[in-house]
Amino acid sequence: MTYPRGVFVNRKAHTMLGKELLIGGIWEKASNGSAPRDVTSPFDGRVLGQVESAGPGDVERAIRVAEHGAAKWRRTPACERSDILLKAADLADQRAEEIGRILSAENGKTLGEAIGEAKRSGDIIRLAAFEGTQLYGQSLPLDANRGTGLEKLGFTIRQPVGVVAAISPFNYPALLVNHKIAPALAAGNAVILKPAGATPLTALALAECFVDAGLPEGVLSVLTGSGKTIGDALTSDPRVRKISFTGSTAVGQHIAATAGVKKLSLELGSSAPVVVLPDADIDLAATAVAAGGYINAGQVCISVQRVVAHRDVATDFLDALKVKVAEHRTGDPSDGTTTVGTLIDEREAQRVEQAFRLAVDEGATLAQGGERDGAIVQPTILSNVDPRSSIAQQELFGPGVAVSVAQDIGEALDLANSTDYGLAAGVFTRDNNNAVRAAREIDAGVVHINWTPLWRADLMPYGGLKASGVGKEGPRAAVAEMTEEKAVILHGQPWDQ
Repeated sequence: MTYPRGVFVNRKAHTMLGKELLIGGIWEKASNGSAPRDVTSPFDGRVLGQVESAGPGDVERAIRVAEHGAAKWRRTPACERSDILLKAADLADQRAEEIGRILSAENGKTLGEAIGEAKRSGDIIRLAAFEGTQLYGQSLPLDANRGTGLEKLGFTIRQPVGVVAAISPFNYPALLVNHKIAPALAAGNAVILKPAGATPLTALALAECFVDAGLPEGVLSVLTGSGKTIGDALTSDPRVRKISFTGSTAVGQHIAATAGVKKLSLELGSSAPVVVLPDADIDLAATAVAAGGYINAGQVCISVQRVVAHRDVATDFLDALKVKVAEHRTGDPSDGTTTVGTLIDEREAQRVEQAFRLAVDEGATLAQGGERDGAIVQPTILSNVDPRSSIAQQELFGPGVAVSVAQDIGEALDLANSTDYGLAAGVFTRDNNNAVRAAREIDAGVVHINWTPLWRADLMPYGGLKASGVGKEGPRAAVAEMTEEKAVILHGQPWDQ
């Protein structure tokens, strides 16, 4: 893997030292003279690298540069934009294992999960590149408007919004960075990326793929540093015409309140349910939940947080789930036998541990797990959970599944809808009627039949309902969100017929 000039790389330890800001494709130090910030491993605390801390002056420069870059990039034919993105995709493929190792080290997810995530990068970029060449318009039947003759022609075209601010979280620092910057670039926009403070090295390594592929100056910036300093300055600036944010509902609400008049895509919190009906395949349900509740240590918006099991199968499901979850192994994320890595830091692990304690205080039974060692939390199952309790209603973002019991199918579906969130849901049933009813009645952006919410094809539209956000990701949906529709009317003069 290649790195920008002036970067010292300890390949054995997978560290990257002295990483600079990327402003319009140029690597620069922060203008405020602040000391670089250490990026550390959540597993053992070792320093993995250092990044700059951008200040208000860097944000201003990035926006100014992006305005010029956007003006040039929008005039670049779609085929040429696609060529550059396809080169970036090839570079992402070539560098996937190295990026995956960086990702695992700074995020704490298992090495297998991290490399698997990094290997999706190339395909996401290719999907976006294709969609950027498919900006079709439509003809307008103006003569259907009474009083309008045949002398007028109307059609629509799509054009890039201009400058896009992309703010990505720590839990999928490759996947979600790609889902933001690739469609934005494919549609002809300039992008300013603010990656999560805990996982900046992955974002910078991915940005290099685009720069090395020949992206013109001014089109891509990556600003590392304080979310409050960078985020507020970016999102409130009127020159930024689109915000793509993934993170907490509280921060999403703040962005919505301060952004002003511009396009927003907000992928926010969740308390994703799984409904297990009496005709379900119990072994399949337990196997799926044992994976979907604990991948990335449960730090996934669509992680299984709560299971609503029909009373006829609740005991059998819980027994089967315990067996499956007991097979997980925690430990060093780089160890091939580890199946559940660390949380992003020890403070988050303490928060999750306290959430389990509160659940027990509110009447739940700690059926399995619950122990914490530093940033590692053992995979946990809570049973006898009151659906109105905090562990069911509030987002956990940790390796725990809360199991509640429903008396009938109607109550099970009502409980699936009983939180403020609506990102994704899963239903296990062999009955087609129940499947159709669940698909119709569960208020979630994605409803999975006979699988958990933790599944996503990168080409599909992805986004939530209710407090889980607005807008959709997925390359086709994102390209539409990052462009604007314009109507063009050609006015001729009446002619003799």
